[in-house]
Amino acid sequence: MAEAGYIEQAQVQMPRRAVLRLAVLRSAIFGAALFVVGCQVVPKGPPKTVATPTENSEEPGIGLPSDASRHRVALLVPLTGPNAAVGESIANAANMAVLDTGGLKVRITTYDTALGATGAAQKAVADGNKLILGPLLAEDVRAAADVGRAAKVPVIAFSNDVSVAGDGAYLLGFTPAQSVSRVVGYARTKGLVKFAALVPVGVYGQRAQIALTNTVEATGGKLISLQTYDRSSGAIMAAITRLNKAGSVDAILIADSGRVALQAVPIIRRTGGVSTKILGTELWNTESGIGQTNVLHGAWFASVTDGFYNQLANKYRAKFGKSPFRLSSLGYDAVLLTTKIAANWKVGTSFPMKALDDQGGFSGIDGAFRFNSFGVAERALEVQQVTATGPIVVAPAPKAFGN
Repeated sequence: MAEAGYIEQAQVQMPRRAVLRLAVLRSAIFGAALFVVGCQVVPKGPPKTVATPTENSEEPGIGLPSDASRHRVALLVPLTGPNAAVGESIANAANMAVLDTGGLKVRITTYDTALGATGAAQKAVADGNKLILGPLLAEDVRAAADVGRAAKVPVIAFSNDVSVAGDGAYLLGFTPAQSVSRVVGYARTKGLVKFAALVPVGVYGQRAQIALTNTVEATGGKLISLQTYDRSSGAIMAAITRLNKAGSVDAILIADSGRVALQAVPIIRRTGGVSTKILGTELWNTESGIGQTNVLHGAWFASVTDGFYNQLANKYRAKFGKSPFRLSSLGYDAVLLTTKIAANWKVGTSFPMKALDDQGGFSGIDGAFRFNSFGVAERALEVQQVTATGPIVVAPAPKAFGN
């Protein structure tokens, strides 16, 4: 038997063994610091009522016990394999959200997608779960969504690949297009007109490229040069050389990680771009050391707000003795979203997907968001500037969405 509020772990296509328990302790909540647009999901103090203890399913082919008072929700993340650390971080944060909200309406069971996303989703549906949170990887989302559609069980996934969204699959992941549009739009308000970009080959680069092109055009700017590169030796240098042939620009977007930007910017500065403004993406928000050297000082990038996440990270470190992955906030916010909707969702019935269409939006650790018509989370992003003491906010994110 597990304490109420703890996330269960189900076994998928495995022999009998003891179920991995997430090592978490009941904690105090953020209090008044965390709010949810339109509805308070997180109480201002520890829950006064303890729900009935949950049980684990350890035998293949045996379903989980019924629960007449709580909604069964599956959490699909990798708990073994190369992405296990990220999956565990997401699951731990989701469990913190269950504890912080009291666990009175939602009962979550984890399923390991490293053993096969299709099998994990099938087991989740067979166990009676009416909603799937996750998976993380795009290919796993496709597999889980196919299973979910057949069973009319929606999926709220953590991927940032918009190609897997739609028809019952929703994405909470941070998408590059929104980040690029936000930072380029901000640059235009500061008088920057001529833009160039270094874009990696691949899906992420393609999304960033489209967003850059559309935003520059929509805001009356000029796209002077856009150069792609792969991960081979010397590729970035070659791309910068091609970019320089187009002439001077006001800003260069580096649609890649902060680590790549640290390599590229010194070359840009040496080859003529001494005063060119450097722009980045939401990927920079995952790298705490980008301001340790002066290479990126003054650069702008757009991302979700970190205020509430920093509080979550502090609680996480106190609880688990290590720092969470930045994506862990998606697990926490997925539970907040589910708990809010659960207030008007009758136990045992299908998940009310229309509730996800609320254009007033939702809010949580990563600020305000809402789902667009394609099922992708639109986020209220802030613009940050890299400094020696860490990023500072130069353009705050909106608190909520208007209709």
